[in-house]
Amino acid sequence: MSARTWLGRRRARHDAGMTTSEYAMGTIAACAFAAVLYKVVTSGTVSTALESVIGKALSAQF
Repeated sequence: MSARTWLGRRRARHDAGMTTSEYAMGTIAACAFAAVLYKVVTSGTVSTALESVIGKALSAQF
């Protein structure tokens, strides 16, 4: 086996992509972030602020 072939195979094995456990951890982290974001957006303070902004935008004079 030539040095170039060996080096190419070594590089391919080193950067093979994510494993199943990494995908699972990424999915869990994304779901946790989505849950926190949902709680923040649906809280009373943020909901009132969003309604106010949308109400002002819809009642603006053109």
